[in-house]
Amino acid sequence: MMTIGFSRTVRFFSRRDRIRGIVAFFGGIFLVMFRWPMFGMICQVYGLIYLFGQFFPIAAQSLQNTPVIGSIMRMPAVEKFFQDFGGGSGRLPV
Repeated sequence: MMTIGFSRTVRFFSRRDRIRGIVAFFGGIFLVMFRWPMFGMICQVYGLIYLFGQFFPIAAQSLQNTPVIGSIMRMPAVEKFFQDFGGGSGRLPV
């Protein structure tokens, strides 16, 4: 929230197309608080992937320029995975 500001954070978490990820993430937090940690963490991971899945190809593209990880990230199978995983639109989700 401190990076992008309060208004953009509210706008990000109030978009209708992301409601499934928002409910899963915050529902997972409540499940953890109500002593269901495994199910809660699974819900949180699903929510994070649903909310930030479009960002993974951008992060993978940045990692390709690092010395050690870059050679692994440039492998065709890994590149294809990250492109298919988030849609490969190259556009930030915020």
